[in-house]
Amino acid sequence: MNSGSTARRPFAFVVPVYNHPLYVTEVIEGVKRYGCPVIVVNDGSTDETAACLEGIPDIHLLSHPVNQGKGAAIRTGFEKAARLADWAITIDADGQHDPADATLLMKTALDNPGSIIIGRREGMKDQQAPWTSRFGRQFSNFWVLMASGAWLSDSQSGFRIYPLPHCLNLGVVSRRFQFEVEILVKARWQRIPMIEIPIRVKYKKEIPRISHFRPFIDFLRNTTTFTRLILQRVLIPLPLRRRMYANR
Repeated sequence: MNSGSTARRPFAFVVPVYNHPLYVTEVIEGVKRYGCPVIVVNDGSTDETAACLEGIPDIHLLSHPVNQGKGAAIRTGFEKAARLADWAITIDADGQHDPADATLLMKTALDNPGSIIIGRREGMKDQQAPWTSRFGRQFSNFWVLMASGAWLSDSQSGFRIYPLPHCLNLGVVSRRFQFEVEILVKARWQRIPMIEIPIRVKYKKEIPRISHFRPFIDFLRNTTTFTRLILQRVLIPLPLRRRMYANR
């Protein structure tokens, strides 16, 4: 296991990884330039990703023996990040995000302590994003609104900043892609502000990109998650919901 400095910093990067050998090194090197702790969670990769990560110096490398899901990997990263920093910056390992955009996200977080900062992906259509990504974003935005009352224009972006340890104590139970929408809903219930900042995205067809999103299965999982959250919003008064999930 490689590790960087353990001195506490304002920010730590959390990079969840599952079978992303093409761009993970580029992503990690891009965020290392900020001098923050970089926590990489190998979520049970079955290809050459594990060997690739072992060769990268100055990172905190954590591993799940088997794949548990993106949400589980993020939570593992949060638990480590909470010991090292006040905010966790998540960034996907598939190369779609530009690490340089973290500068504006960090400035926004410092100006708005206690808020979740979401990188709103711009130009997805121009960048030839897959239809599943564009449809999934609109689908998710609508149901986040129904479950929380908050309108977001990119509730599926993986490039975010979370205040710690607050976001570890929201009672989020989803362990896969649904984690990233459930945490927004429950943050809204706890009156944690959410701010969207425009970021760039790379989806050009000539750039190979691996996505582990499975439209049918993950659509069903999303539907189940949103149904549970909406029922809780309808049936459980907000003060009780806030007490249920506070300090969990």
